Amino acid sequence: MKMVFRWYGEGNDTVTLQQIKQIPGVEGIVWALHDVPAGEEWPMDKILDYKSKADAHGFHLEVVESVNIHEDIKLGLPSRDKYIENYKKTIEKVAKVGAKVICYNFMPVFDWIRTDLFHRLEDGSTALFYEKAKVDDMDPMELVRKISDNPDFTMPGWEPERLKHLSSLFEAYKNVTEEDLWSNLQYFLEQVIPVAEANDIKLAIHPDDPPWPIFGLPRIMTSQENLRRLLKLVDSPSNGITLCSGSLGANPRNDIVGMVREFADRIPFAHIRNVRVYENGDFIETSHRAADGTVDICGIVQAYHESGFQGYARPDHGRHIWDEQCRAGYGLYDRALGIMYLWGIWDSLERNKQEVGA
Repeated sequence: MKMVFRWYGEGNDTVTLQQIKQIPGVEGIVWALHDVPAGEEWPMDKILDYKSKADAHGFHLEVVESVNIHEDIKLGLPSRDKYIENYKKTIEKVAKVGAKVICYNFMPVFDWIRTDLFHRLEDGSTALFYEKAKVDDMDPMELVRKISDNPDFTMPGWEPERLKHLSSLFEAYKNVTEEDLWSNLQYFLEQVIPVAEANDIKLAIHPDDPPWPIFGLPRIMTSQENLRRLLKLVDSPSNGITLCSGSLGANPRNDIVGMVREFADRIPFAHIRNVRVYENGDFIETSHRAADGTVDICGIVQAYHESGFQGYARPDHGRHIWDEQCRAGYGLYDRALGIMYLWGIWDSLERNKQEVGA
């Protein structure tokens, strides 16, 4: 397991590379050009600037998250081909600075959805929270205003240039079914996977967050069965999964441990985090400690270990603790604690393996 840490870039993150360097076992940063609109080709000078900053602290740039998919690709519009060509060129460019994995998602309109970015937990910390009844009754524009109320940082998946066309986007998706979305995803993958293969890069789709339809929009990366179908769309080692235990874990019916064991050789990137799911369908993000949430973090790490996992992992979202002022879900302290918890499980499994083999 190779530990990495998501970093949003200089001037766009409260966490510094020097601070990340002090977290044991972190070898690379998970990066992206967040100021480049979805669909545009990434400029090489900006990519090289990121590389110079990473190099100065001894980090690699092997995991990119995310090269976002333009909505025209998801909608299957004739204009999708030009955006797919830009995507191919970006794959080739990030490969030149050592990228091995590109995480992306295929969620219509919205990326992750939460109703409260700083919901208070019993211990006084705050975390990302999803209130099912509120989403069921909410006008999507109200949610946009809530997320946009956090103007100090970019919010991936909530880019202003995209959301200002929200009404027309909803209209465009009005007659798009799940099968349409599957067809459009297959078209995209058939075009870009050969380029990924040629550049020794694995594309790794992120599950829908949360894993069910929102505001009447179709969602397809929601279950073990659907991930199985994804891998068959284009049967290539370069067509993979970013297995996010928190996203999929919001639905208690999802067997994350089973997914790790089934798809291990097609998971180049793992997001390992915990959520606590309530009987009414609400959920809140918790510490990584298994006992604090609903997700079997210990079982998940054990499944990765027993599968011989050699891919990349990151702690994903964390709580906001010790009065840290940071981007929602992306502070330093709780993610660092999460890494040490994951290393603790992993190192114990390594020790047991050595003792059994002795």
